[in-house]
Amino acid sequence: MVVTVDGPAGAGKSSVSRALAAALGFAFLDTGALYRAVALAASQSGLDLADEAALAAWLPGLELEARPQGGRFLVLLSGQDVEPFIRGEAISQVSSQLSALAPVRSRLLELQRAAGRAGDLVAEGRDMGTVVFPRAEAKFFLTATDQERARRRWRQLRRDGREPELEQVLAEMQRRDQRDQARTLSPLRPAPDAEVVDSTDLSLEQVVDLLLGRISQLRRGLSGPNETL
Repeated sequence: MVVTVDGPAGAGKSSVSRALAAALGFAFLDTGALYRAVALAASQSGLDLADEAALAAWLPGLELEARPQGGRFLVLLSGQDVEPFIRGEAISQVSSQLSALAPVRSRLLELQRAAGRAGDLVAEGRDMGTVVFPRAEAKFFLTATDQERARRRWRQLRRDGREPELEQVLAEMQRRDQRDQARTLSPLRPAPDAEVVDSTDLSLEQVVDLLLGRISQLRRGLSGPNETL
């Protein structure tokens, strides 16, 4: 079974997806980490990110792997775990820029689909239900108000030792939303058969419980018309 969880930054999809995968006993795939890994490698290579032809020629030689390990997929570049190096704001911005390019999306599509063929999976991203796993058995789209999403991101950055202004975080998040929603390839939007979950006033546990309940219904074959939770 494949469960997809899409949504904008700060909606809670990463935390929810990890907890959901653990509760179900499924593997967890953070597809954003794949894009961030490409962003890291591209930044280190000195590539002109505006030169799509050069990027397309460079991508086939990129040693990128999503390796199953301990209930999740470890993202490796040239055999090394990139997790400690891909969560900064600079990499986030490059990742957003690269995610709009066809060569990058094409390069990562098969990696993501291969994870789905490996077994039961919770896949988190921005186009999991629309493009990567259009036939997933359960699809969810998490959202929240701009202000709440910015507060969550601001708190996360402070936990990481940074001290950004909340207004700056909100502005950057809104710019990212605009890029993701306006891009021609795989724009950020709910799949037609996804259930939209507004997490603004819900705790992590409440959102996970909602999704677990719906998945339980789907497994019993009791799914009815699409709803907005």
